[in-house]
Amino acid sequence: MELIAVENLPGGSAAPPVRVGKVTISEEAIAQEMQYHPADSVADAQLKAARALVVRELLSQRAQELGLAPIVDARGVENDEAMTDLLDRELEVPEPDETACRRFFEANPQRFYAPVTFRVRHILLAAAPEDAQARDAQYHQGVELLEQLSRNPERFVEFALRHSACPSKDDGGELGWLSPGQTVPELDRALEHLPSGLHDRPLASRYGWHLVDIEERVESSPLPFEQVADRVRHTLFEQATRRALRHYLLALEETYGVEGIVLDEEAGGALMQ
Repeated sequence: MELIAVENLPGGSAAPPVRVGKVTISEEAIAQEMQYHPADSVADAQLKAARALVVRELLSQRAQELGLAPIVDARGVENDEAMTDLLDRELEVPEPDETACRRFFEANPQRFYAPVTFRVRHILLAAAPEDAQARDAQYHQGVELLEQLSRNPERFVEFALRHSACPSKDDGGELGWLSPGQTVPELDRALEHLPSGLHDRPLASRYGWHLVDIEERVESSPLPFEQVADRVRHTLFEQATRRALRHYLLALEETYGVEGIVLDEEAGGALMQ
């Protein structure tokens, strides 16, 4: 989408208004809409907001033409049910067949892997991020405990009960089977790359220092098609829906006319966000 910026106009004159048919979308409306479209810059947020309002207005005018319920009520609130009704009537998105699903699966094997999993136990030596003295003391205690555990690994349960600040201490520090995303990000990133066994250094997190023992590790592995068929089908259906929306919105743009902004190949994305 292109929104003509003031600085791109001769003499710095004001940007042309954004219109859909005979309806003008005000600068105030775009500014208000920007809060729902976070972006890296004000200009990008403005583009996203303007595009969203243009799409909404195109759908509103089409719904009115068909005699359907308004897409936006008198208070300016979107009616999701009315929008769904319109799109159900107007869009024809075929369900992907098994041949298409298998072709997509075979072309994108990296998307369908079971994540790495690990059976973990740990000892948490608690220290707040801003307490440098406590963190230093707990780190040195962690090093001492690891040296003892390297000689006497059977003492892990004892040390967890005596020293850990995590509720898992009552289970000897056992966290059970974990996969990426199931623990704090700092520990999560480290676990993904550590080998099995007792790690020889304390691992830092916002909660303090972790003494980690990976008791068992199962590497990531490809999933069979039968196990991910529904995911594949959903992915392809969503892609087809985006294409259908794009063509539909560009057709509405041609029918009703849009000024001040141009819907491009991402037209369908404005509605899917």
